[in-house]
Amino acid sequence: MLPDHRRRSGRRRAIVGSGLAVAATVLLSGCSDLLWRGFLPGNSAHEVTNQTGRISAMWRGSWIAALLVGILVWGLILWCVAVYRKRKDDDTLPVQLRYHVPLEVMYVVLPIVMIGVLFYFTNRDTTAILATDKPADLHIQVIGKQWSWDVNYLDDGVYDSGVQAVDVAKPGGLDDGVVTLYLPVNENVQFTVNSRDVAHSFWVPAFLFKMDAIPGHTNTFQVTPTAIGKYRGKCAELCGDYHAKMIFNVEVVSKADYDAHIAALRAAGQTGQLGLDQSREQTVTTIGGQG
Repeated sequence: MLPDHRRRSGRRRAIVGSGLAVAATVLLSGCSDLLWRGFLPGNSAHEVTNQTGRISAMWRGSWIAALLVGILVWGLILWCVAVYRKRKDDDTLPVQLRYHVPLEVMYVVLPIVMIGVLFYFTNRDTTAILATDKPADLHIQVIGKQWSWDVNYLDDGVYDSGVQAVDVAKPGGLDDGVVTLYLPVNENVQFTVNSRDVAHSFWVPAFLFKMDAIPGHTNTFQVTPTAIGKYRGKCAELCGDYHAKMIFNVEVVSKADYDAHIAALRAAGQTGQLGLDQSREQTVTTIGGQG
């Protein structure tokens, strides 16, 4: 029979172990969706756009495939280390050259098959994400400039213009003069992305998507926001001294709130469009790029 102090120690270990198991279960249940999404932002039950589910699935499939390949390679390496290690008192030099045609064929064919599978799914999803053949409910042009963004609401004939964030380290400094892009929920928006000076990249992390803004080139994409909320956007291409302050906000709102914002811009006299020929200091209202 065990002494009392050993029985008490065993009970304590059992209680601690049970507590850790319960805590781990709770933690894993709370993190299960985050893990399932491959640690991408968002929630699988309430996707932010019509494309975030597809993007997270592509990302999840990619890292699962990479993990399986890694396990296979690591397993073969460890197996070779264990089976073919040098034994004690074994001074015989092993065969230095040996052919194994089936194994060598596998080395060639298997990577080709793996790359082909990855290419197929990547091309399928990229084609769907970048498709612009659906009728758009709204057309918006975003223009990157050092170091902020201009927004032309093309269908409504109004614009909004921002300046770089004042101080990214200051509380509230991220929103001083920063432009806010309004999007109506559940409406298909076609974006036209341009740059006025150098290469930028229009990125909304919550949308799991970014589009380059290239001088002299126009890029387009479509997206349907599906979750009302406020999201942060930023430039994802190093574009100069104040790249870190090239911030913008995105607000996905109801149609009524979107119409109210458009009316406020119109009442403020911000009608027409901001053209690509303007310098970073100008915020003059123009029609079709003409002053």
